[in-house]
Amino acid sequence: MSGLMHAVEISSFGAPDVLRLVERPVPQAGPGELLIRVSASGINRPDVLQRLGQYAPQPGASDLPGLEVAGVVESGDASELAAAGIRVGDRVCALVAGGGYAQWCVAPVAQCLPVPDGLSDVEAASLPETFFTVWSNVFDQGRLKPGESLLIQGGTSGIGVTAIQLARAFGATVVATAGSDAKCAACLSIGAHHAINYRSQDFVAEAMRITGGKGVDVVLDMVAGDYVAREVECLAEDGRIVVIAVQGGVKSGFNAGHLLRRRLTITGSTLRPRSVAFKGEIARALRERVWPLLAAGVVKPVIHCTFAAAEAAKAHALMESGEHTGKIVLTW
Repeated sequence: MSGLMHAVEISSFGAPDVLRLVERPVPQAGPGELLIRVSASGINRPDVLQRLGQYAPQPGASDLPGLEVAGVVESGDASELAAAGIRVGDRVCALVAGGGYAQWCVAPVAQCLPVPDGLSDVEAASLPETFFTVWSNVFDQGRLKPGESLLIQGGTSGIGVTAIQLARAFGATVVATAGSDAKCAACLSIGAHHAINYRSQDFVAEAMRITGGKGVDVVLDMVAGDYVAREVECLAEDGRIVVIAVQGGVKSGFNAGHLLRRRLTITGSTLRPRSVAFKGEIARALRERVWPLLAAGVVKPVIHCTFAAAEAAKAHALMESGEHTGKIVLTW
């Protein structure tokens, strides 16, 4: 289709109020893509970093923020849609490299998934970014197995609430950190077996106590900085740290002797610049192994609140405050 649509753009780098509701041309789907009429757009911390000028879109991607959407398929190559089991008119959610804060969004067919049975579009829009990220990092890179333990730094974030539920659903013992007793209680209510208030407790000592001195098998780290050295101290033999954000700084020092003696692994990744083929593999794994859990209600979206698209600045301000538990979603 052609014409104009409403979208939220970053008018200049800076505080939340640089976000503006504007008119833009409706994007056109190219080879391997489909066009979604968006009803809800998930908000993620990378959107905030992009607004601050710290996380530029990759070449060829939309300059509009937004990495996940849900809505209805409006158009796309019939053969490609058929191969993916998608039809025009289907409700889908999608991971995108940008452009999600808009009434229409183009997405690679491979990165689209059907809205799980029983979920609203708002709930579906909260899924792609965190579920793709957690699956890729905790289960693929972190190699978390049933019977192992996972320490999640920041259990009430969008990533955190997803990691808690998926790790528990797949048979791991889940330990989450949070910055208040109320947030620790929220982690427990979502499914964590243990919660540590990092403001009043030493997460290293608590992790060792909880595991009977063994240490945790995997750490999902969104902090980095000086947290890495402390995480190394509470890892079990053959333990793995997966770094997915650097909110605490990019420089980390740690005892490398522990890596040698205990055969530890420190790794990390960013999902946005990875290929469509790579993300498509994650989508296939999610559809096979996680989507049935969502449809059955074993795993549930955690929505803190929604904002109308015109209030995107308020949504970003809330995300930066850290006062939310779970996801924040824009509606169109």
